[in-house]
Amino acid sequence: MSPRPLYDIEAVRRRIPLLQRFIPMNNCSQAPQMDITRAAAEEYLESWKTDGMDWDRWMGEVEASRISFSRLINASPDDVSVCVSVSQATSSVASALDFSGSRKKVAVTEGEFPTVGHVWRAQERHGAELSWVPARDGVIPLEGYRDALDEETILVSACHGYYQSGFKQDLAAVVAMAREVGALVYVDAYQTLGSCSLDVKALDLDFLASGNLKFLMGIPGIAFLYVNPAIAETLEPTLTGWGGREDPYAFDLKDLTWARAARRFDTGTPPIFEAYVARAAMDYLAEIGLDAIQAWTEELSRALCEGGKARGFQLLGTEDSTRKAPTTAFLIPGDSHDVESKLRGRGILASARGPAIRLAPHFYSTLQDVEVALDTLAEVLGTEMA
Repeated sequence: MSPRPLYDIEAVRRRIPLLQRFIPMNNCSQAPQMDITRAAAEEYLESWKTDGMDWDRWMGEVEASRISFSRLINASPDDVSVCVSVSQATSSVASALDFSGSRKKVAVTEGEFPTVGHVWRAQERHGAELSWVPARDGVIPLEGYRDALDEETILVSACHGYYQSGFKQDLAAVVAMAREVGALVYVDAYQTLGSCSLDVKALDLDFLASGNLKFLMGIPGIAFLYVNPAIAETLEPTLTGWGGREDPYAFDLKDLTWARAARRFDTGTPPIFEAYVARAAMDYLAEIGLDAIQAWTEELSRALCEGGKARGFQLLGTEDSTRKAPTTAFLIPGDSHDVESKLRGRGILASARGPAIRLAPHFYSTLQDVEVALDTLAEVLGTEMA
């Protein structure tokens, strides 16, 4: 018998209207809409239409999304800040660090999404010095941290999943190496969270950020930042706003009293509409179970790697499904964006990045989806090379 997930995948698939037209394999870029996320969006729109403004209700939904995210990563709601993007979350963390002392180095992997590297590069004007952990052939070798870390390192910036290849880092090992030199650890989990279990307490992370439009099945415009409570109240981010105050509703122009714990990283008016959608999606994923989702997406990854190899595709990254996100990347001769467009025309939603085409299924995807996507890619590449 063919492998099956531990949940009712047919019931899951009935909640995704896009499956009637396409096979979405682009979760590394954008998740498809579910009926529950559509309903959540309409709930906000109805409130806005009929009430004009229901601030208390809206703020309650923002808090509910904060709680939902905290549960996914085994944190307290007070240890989570609501942001608008991972760019903002990373910038907020960077703005809270002091690069004027003996610790001024930031170790950044070459597998970070560009926005993260750009944030740390921008801190060079404030005294930060960057050391790069190399990425090779879609993998970030652990030994690369050895040369990048020393007693002057203030922070290690390590993506959980490499956006281009799907390679997943061993965060426990990264944290251990950072602790050897007394450095903090910042993790961008955008390319993994929602497809696997992740426990910030067990990993002893200092910071973790993720947006919601990928494997968390949400939309752009909202992200979350975890800050370890052991250090949160020692930090004062200069990227701030009225939401980061102890009493934001005092509307005191001259008061800079910081909110407790990670809430001090909140900035201005929160993303209300997006919070409705994010909360609905995260609660649904929690109901399905991240462990069950991880087991199934690893099965899908195995099928992609084996099927790609059988068709002669060149894999970028690792074929070990336990060391990768659901994303599988194949190197493409020629224009990968052109291949993405041709796949869309044949009913397959993929995602091009640089020299690679990425196929990223999720918990609703089937093994048949994988086979059809691979066959279609082979057809497109055959046409391209003919």
